[in-house]
Amino acid sequence: MDDFSVEVASEKHLKYVDEILSEIEAATKVRGTGIAKRKPEYVAQKMMEGKAVIAMKGDEFVGFCYIESWSHDDFVANSGLIVKPQYRGHGLAKRIKHKAFELSRTLFPKAKIFGLTTGLAVMKINTELGYVPVTFSELTDDPVFWKGCESCINYDVLTRNNFTRCLCTGMLYDPALHCGHKKEEKDLTATLT
Repeated sequence: MDDFSVEVASEKHLKYVDEILSEIEAATKVRGTGIAKRKPEYVAQKMMEGKAVIAMKGDEFVGFCYIESWSHDDFVANSGLIVKPQYRGHGLAKRIKHKAFELSRTLFPKAKIFGLTTGLAVMKINTELGYVPVTFSELTDDPVFWKGCESCINYDVLTRNNFTRCLCTGMLYDPALHCGHKKEEKDLTATLT
């Protein structure tokens, strides 16, 4: 077993906020796309509210993701997914994303969970979790969410298309489409045994 832990972030992780934001900014430059820029106070608040997931190796921060809710909690996004470059290839992004998804479902059980991504790895993880590609019209219309895209180099593409299309793929998990999923799995398991 590896020596990484993936857990809900809390007050004890506040000391990593600046490092997390530096890693997000560095990844944004490498990818050539944007991750919504957040202030340290915002990320700290997410940790204090139990709406963030952090991966650790001993006392070292190695990955992170936070949860945001939109449109009166009808929509939830898992944002700012980051893994330090030297720790990629260990399945940490997948573990972080799964934990953030689980946390989102616990905190907002009726909310649709969505994301915007240009990354194939994230698309694969989202698909595993039950997300499907959707047009932007299926996502939140909360202008505060879309304001977060301003830091992306492709923001002009989004505005030129009146917030209906961009280079990112919109992906959505709708719990209403999965409400019988666990029961179906149990029924199938019972039938097979």
